[in-house]
Amino acid sequence: MKLESISNQLVIETPRFTLRPLQKSDAGLIELYASDKRIARSTTSIPHPLPPGTTDAYIARVTADDRNEDVWALDGNAHGHAELLGVVGLLDIDGNQSEIGYWIAPAFWNTGYASEAIKALLAHNPRGRKSIFAEVFQDNPASARVLTNAGFEYIGDAETHSVARGANVETWTYIKKMS
Repeated sequence: MKLESISNQLVIETPRFTLRPLQKSDAGLIELYASDKRIARSTTSIPHPLPPGTTDAYIARVTADDRNEDVWALDGNAHGHAELLGVVGLLDIDGNQSEIGYWIAPAFWNTGYASEAIKALLAHNPRGRKSIFAEVFQDNPASARVLTNAGFEYIGDAETHSVARGANVETWTYIKKMS
């Protein structure tokens, strides 16, 4: 895998796509996919319906120099796939820890893209963290399998608020200790 640095964020090549920083030109596809109720309901922070300006504000926040989160586009363009397959991000949560989050566009579900993206980020540990946390809604066992297949260990149940659902939702929490 080839590594480069763009605006203090690694670009990571995988066999089927490139993990690269988001850019303004991603707004249309992100808005299209994030407007899908299935995507919004699988996240804590995407509202449904998606208000105007949400996508532009999101891209501006995660590409700012003073950001506390790196977000990558899964860009399949150079490999003969769609330009935007989904996104994956690492949010600083405290100390030497991050939380990983991701979504894949429904047209690309069950393709292994999420697993490939997460494994690539873990292999490079671009923020140099000692541990990475993740949580998934308990009604999304496919995302839980992605995490366990990437070496995350289950550490307990919790609940968190989902903006799209307008309710607290039970979650499974996972950790990956980095070497």
